[in-house]
Amino acid sequence: MYPTSTLSAAASSSARPSSSDSDDLMYKRSLEKCEEGPGATVERVVSEKDPEEEPELAERAPSPTDAPAYRLYKRRWVGLCAIVLLNLVSGMVLVWFGPIANDMVEDFGFSLNDVNWLGNVVNLVYLPSSIILPYLYGRLGTRGTCYIGAVLFILSAWIRYLGSIRSLSVNGAYTFIVIGQILGGMSVPIFQIIVPSYSQKWFDLKGRTTATMIMGVANPVGNALGQLIPPLVTDPRQSLLVMAIIFSAAAPAVFLVGNAPPTPPTFAGSQEHPSLSSLARALLGRTPREDYTYMSMRQRIDFAIITVVFGVLVGVINAFTVLTAQHLEPYGYSDTISGLMGAVLLLVGLVAAAITSPLYDRVLTSHLAFSCKVFCPVLAACWLALIWEIRPNNEAVLFVLMAIIGATGLTLLPAVLELAVELTRNPDGSSAILWCSTNLFGLICVLVEDALRQGPNANPPLNMHQAAIFQGSLVTAVIVFVYLVEGKQTRRAQDEEMRRALARASRSMDSPDRDATGVEVREVPRESQDPEARPSDDLEPVTEVEKHDHRTVA
Repeated sequence: MYPTSTLSAAASSSARPSSSDSDDLMYKRSLEKCEEGPGATVERVVSEKDPEEEPELAERAPSPTDAPAYRLYKRRWVGLCAIVLLNLVSGMVLVWFGPIANDMVEDFGFSLNDVNWLGNVVNLVYLPSSIILPYLYGRLGTRGTCYIGAVLFILSAWIRYLGSIRSLSVNGAYTFIVIGQILGGMSVPIFQIIVPSYSQKWFDLKGRTTATMIMGVANPVGNALGQLIPPLVTDPRQSLLVMAIIFSAAAPAVFLVGNAPPTPPTFAGSQEHPSLSSLARALLGRTPREDYTYMSMRQRIDFAIITVVFGVLVGVINAFTVLTAQHLEPYGYSDTISGLMGAVLLLVGLVAAAITSPLYDRVLTSHLAFSCKVFCPVLAACWLALIWEIRPNNEAVLFVLMAIIGATGLTLLPAVLELAVELTRNPDGSSAILWCSTNLFGLICVLVEDALRQGPNANPPLNMHQAAIFQGSLVTAVIVFVYLVEGKQTRRAQDEEMRRALARASRSMDSPDRDATGVEVREVPRESQDPEARPSDDLEPVTEVEKHDHRTVA
């Protein structure tokens, strides 16, 4: 990760905005106010290694005139596009067999419950995989972990295709397909959980939410493609070959994903990689108040509410995409119409998210929680409406409801992911918990709705009206808790504070005649620091800028 850096700047003529005591303590390591005189000190802690032997360190330790210290790189977009492609493909795993469930029953001899478990097993294997991934990111880095995902892509694709061999028994074919789904399901969280972390490492405040949106909605769009493509392939066995080719072609994109830029784009991007255990300590209240990842009681409650609400909302959508054909075909809708409705839900959501995410970055920067409170009732109303609108010859209304659910749901997706990082300052850990929650609730919803399917003697046979009542009631019940969320965006406040401090330091160093305090820059070896003293007490300054009094220059 980045070398340790500490920056202390004097307060300028404009005072720092007031904040709570806990937030002031969290700034302690990164930003200190010098109130004993007009002079200010900018301190940069370096190791005793020669900068020529540590090129990254030399780049991270600019001269006093090289400010601000943050930087954006054009190659961040290459990695973003690679992650988008990988998430598009991994998103197909969950729903591939949903639109062709009845065809799978006829061609392979599976039961509907067997076909449902081809999706359930993806949700099931996601749970332990998502817990392990933050540890792998910390040990192997982003790129190394993505290599594992690429290997799983290729193995799952061709093992799954082995199940299409006609000479195999029903159980033999099902075994190969399930193993392929398990391996594919293990790859899904690798590319999904990485999204907020990549945004934080490579993008600044004006593009972070947009980057999260672009990468975050790629997986749901992959769900949409997974519903569109299989019905277009006439033979279910042939669709397994198509799936294998798609996965194999996308795997090399992992070589385009970078670990981290040499110079971070923001203060948050410069922080060390926090582990999932550090998030667990923060949630249990065992993190020191001055630590960067410290969470107040209010933030812990907010994160718990967000985890449950986000898990239910996305889990219900995932369950519905898996069971779309089983919801609609009893009322006379074809596999193609069922796939199109699921695709409309996700593709319209993509367009809506593309429109709203730049607004989050530039207009609604401090209102992520408020936007959730506005959109959630719309989602509840649509899911309740499905209870009565899933009926014969009602395509137009159903398409409209799917579009509204997609537009509101995917608009909230990047906002919630970013809000979770704002509360925890732990992008990998918070993302892992959120997506684990969605897959857990998705699995629960599929099992419950499958059990609520009516029998062959019902009117119409095998209808899922009771399942529609269940999902509408569940969404409505959990959305109420959204209005208890405060949603204070601590990470953004820290980034903006540090950016202002760097700007003040830069102006003080570049303009010696301006009305501001002087700035002094010192290079301090890491080993020389006394825990009881400031680093600048040990060595003579390497570079010193003459101090100036606070006077108005005519």
